[in-house]
Order: sequence, then C-alpha cells, then structure tokens
Amino acid sequence: MNKSLDEIMQNVLIQQCFGEFETEIRSIQFDSRKVEPGSVFVATQGTASDGHQYIPTAIEKGAVAIVCEEIPAEIKTEVTYIKVENSADALGKMASSWYDFSSSKLTLIGVTGTNGKTTIATLLYKLFSELGFKTGLLSTVCNYVDNVAVEATHTTPDSLALNELLAQMVDAGCEYAFMEVSSHSVDQRRIAGLEFDGGIFTNITRDHIDYHLTFENYLKAKKRFFDELSADSFALTNADDKNGFVMLQNSKAKKYSYSLRTLADFKTRILEHGFDGMLLDMNDKEVNVQFIGKFNASNLSAVFGTAVLLGQDEMEVLRIISSLQSVSGRFETLHSASGYTAIVDYAHTPDALNNVISTINEILQGSGRLITVVGCGGNRDKGKRPMMAREAVDGSWKAILTSDNPRFEEPQDILNDMIAGLDISQKTKSITIVDRREAIKTACALAQPGDVVLIAGKGHEDYQIIQGVKHHFDDREEVRKCF
Repeated sequence: MNKSLDEIMQNVLIQQCFGEFETEIRSIQFDSRKVEPGSVFVATQGTASDGHQYIPTAIEKGAVAIVCEEIPAEIKTEVTYIKVENSADALGKMASSWYDFSSSKLTLIGVTGTNGKTTIATLLYKLFSELGFKTGLLSTVCNYVDNVAVEATHTTPDSLALNELLAQMVDAGCEYAFMEVSSHSVDQRRIAGLEFDGGIFTNITRDHIDYHLTFENYLKAKKRFFDELSADSFALTNADDKNGFVMLQNSKAKKYSYSLRTLADFKTRILEHGFDGMLLDMNDKEVNVQFIGKFNASNLSAVFGTAVLLGQDEMEVLRIISSLQSVSGRFETLHSASGYTAIVDYAHTPDALNNVISTINEILQGSGRLITVVGCGGNRDKGKRPMMAREAVDGSWKAILTSDNPRFEEPQDILNDMIAGLDISQKTKSITIVDRREAIKTACALAQPGDVVLIAGKGHEDYQIIQGVKHHFDDREEVRKCF
C-alpha cells in the first residue's frame, strides 16, 4: 500500500516544510530499525530516547521524508522535512490517514479509569457479540478482531498497531469496537486521530505515579480523553467517584452517569450477594448476575448504560448480562474440595485491593477468615508499597507479603518498603515470604473450611519478571496444585 505524503499529512498541522510534498510513501515508521526505502520516519520523543537522534540512520536506510519537532542542521535535498509541534500527535493522525480513517467506520467506545477498564471493555465486547454484532476488543488481556484473538502487549498499542487493528476490524465487518484507554496512551498521543463515539469513566485512584509523577498529572491525562470527545459522542461517568463529574467538566459530549449510591441515569442496587453471584436492581428491573462485589455491580451498571445509550433493548441487554461470566483473573473464584475458596484478582493498587478485601469480608460476615497474598511490582511507584501492605493487613486475618514482578529490583527491597508501612501490631498479622509459589502454598495450608484465600496483584498474568527475565508463573495454576 503506497500513499502520497500530502495525503498522509492531511489532518496534521504543519509548521514548516522543506522538499517535495507529493512524494510517494511506502510505509510510516517511528522506529528507525524498521525504516525501509520509501518510508516516512516520524521522530518522536520516547520515554527512553529521542527519535530525533536517529534521523541520520533513518535517511541512510532509505527514508524519503522526516516528520520532526526540530529540523536538523544538515538537510539533504532529496529528503522532505516536515516540522510539527508534537511528533507523537502527528504520528497518530498520519496512522489514521494511512489506514483510511478506520475508527470512523465503526462505533468506537473508549473506557478509561484506574480500575474496571478491562472488565467493562471485555463485557461490552461479549455482550455485543451475543447481541449478534461483529465486534472488536482492544484490551490489556487480549485483542479480538470479531472472534479471532490477537495477543495484547500494552494496554493501548502504539498508533500504527492500533490503527492497523481497527482496519482489520473494519475488513472483518465489525460494527462496534470497545477499547481500554490508558493514561499513558492519552499522554503519549497514541489515540490521536481516532474518532470515538463514546467514552466511559470508571474511577480514579493512585496509580502510575512513577510515570505521571503527580496524581494531578494522572487525572489530567484521563480528563483529556473526555475533553477531546466530539459533540456527537456520549460520555458516561461514575457518579460515585468524587472526580466523576470533574472528568466531564470541559467535554462537548452528551453527558450521562451511572451509580450505586445516588441519583443517576443508570442506577443499580445490590439486593443480595454471595460467592456465587448477586441479585441486582438495574433501573428498577431485577437481574441475577454471576459476579461478586460492589465494584462489579458498578462495572455492570456502566456496561448496561453503554448498551442502552447505543440503542439496544434494555430487557435483551439484561438477559445477556445475566449469562455473562467474570473476566480472566478478575475476581476469579476457585473452590477447593476441602471447603475453602480461593480468589485470584488483578488488584494492584491500594484502592482496588481495598475493594476486593471489603467485598470478601461483606460476604463472609465473620463466618470465615480471609488470608491475603500480595506483592508490589519492581521499578514502579514505590509510594504505594506501604499502602498496599496496610490494606492487606487491616482487612485480613493474615496477610502474606510476597513478590509480584520484581523486574530489576531485589525482591527483599520491595518487601522492606511494604513492611515499612506497618506498625508493631500490624506486623504480627503479616508473614513475609519472598517466593510467590511458597507464599501461595502457605496461604492454602493455613486455610480451613469456610475461609477465603485472596491472591492479589497478577490476575490473568501467566509470568513473573525476575531480574528482567520472564518466567512462566500463573497464580491460578499454583492454587490448583495446592487443591
């Protein structure tokens, strides 16, 4: 597929241009190693390196055009140079043009927030597939083009990969696509050029401070997604989150809300709950669901609201919601033959851990004990480590602190940061076991009939990263071995 440079740049604000603007382009690249003769190379500012330093390499490899934020001192007459304000933003818009504006050819809904993105996006994908539509999914766990799985490597892929996936969805006849939108993807402009028909806000709590540096920056990144929605789209927010309506302050989109606690367009109440599911009242209609916990009732409220806003029949939506099952590694419940329950959950922020622990204790009502296994990732936000330890200890009969993905850090150093958040009485309720497999074994050995073992932090992940090396490790497999 070849296109002219002026065709690719049609939606990009150009500050300066040197050279031939009608040049034929064979590919768009932002990684100089992938440049081939006829490529346009986009020099983006990465988190690790600046693409501008690779401009000479790209030209050597045959790049015929360069898109950059600073024109190089040395200009080659056979190469076209285009200066833009933000290369990453330009890349997103160029990728959209290259793939024939695929996002405008289907109904694209973005889900953003700290917790619940994967669950809501995945359940919407399953719901609309059950309603008979060809549907696409872009999520942390897996991407789907209709019913064909495509492995996910990031919450949101880079601009080129993202637009290529959307083009595949269009080619497969998909009418809808549901997409997790991370704060990184908004900040790094990976979603620039995409046309969203709707946006969903779940909640916002401390996360990714290692990248955003402050909570305010993190909040602004999430908010920018709603700021950029068009007047033709809708924005559905969680009225139970104190920042729910802050997100929509400057949005041109049509505004709606969902809630478990207050007046909202989509109001859900929990009538009954146990470890097998809940009975919900959704907009005055009762429905049995195979999910557990307030946070899942909130997620389902967002799913229901979105489907109704997209014109689907309420009763048919509720019928399908009653048959849906939890997403892999999200409050995944496993029952042992000896009478205790194990729950594997992705909770890796203090708020998410608190939600899961509170839910389990509400259902137990003192009739069983909670044993929590939890760790914190290496080379990430250190500030949440003591907070995670406190949440685990305060809500559990016993907390076992262990490794998550240590990455390049010493596992014991991470555990020391967690333990530093505990006072003397809290320390007596905790056990420290560096090896995650041994920690899970110990938790299961301590469990008696009626108890719950919560294994938090990794959820669907089937690996552990130790000293930068990826090893196979699946919490669910380890629990089944204990069973």
